[in-house]
Amino acid sequence: MENLRRVRVLDEDDGKPLPFKDLHPQVAHMRVKEGSKIRNLVGYALSYMRSEETRQIVFSAYGQAVTKAITCVEILKRQLGGLYQITKVQYKSLQEVWEPKGPEIKYPTPSLTVYKNCPSIYILLSKEPLDPRENGYQGPQSLPTKDHRKRTHDSLDLPVSDKACKNKEEGKG
Repeated sequence: MENLRRVRVLDEDDGKPLPFKDLHPQVAHMRVKEGSKIRNLVGYALSYMRSEETRQIVFSAYGQAVTKAITCVEILKRQLGGLYQITKVQYKSLQEVWEPKGPEIKYPTPSLTVYKNCPSIYILLSKEPLDPRENGYQGPQSLPTKDHRKRTHDSLDLPVSDKACKNKEEGKG
């Protein structure tokens, strides 16, 4: 493999529907990759989920990006509070195509195709209640405290909104 380089990865699961029933038609699908920046993912997801008409968002990842997707979801749950969650873990079929490196190889080898099964995760977050009998269900957590929200926002350099904290302190949320 030292004389080969990976030229493309084909996702055989592309085009398949997300593994959740009763998804809202306007659901956002956040595809987390190894090179994705957590700050960018969380920033976009926060602005998306704070919209009144938004009900659900799905994070998906495979391989090395699985932990990054989980981190994004946990940050989002702490920032927004009151989100329902369903998590699905499965394997994803990938096809890697490898070709010879550079023109200096005396005896070029033909391209090589490798079929792999990688662990993958799909996490649905919803403002609306989900079926608690569904495998992978987690109910909502309580709303975050003002101190916790400030610490989390400081580490992400995101604007802090006290609206949820004020409502909780006043007994409205």
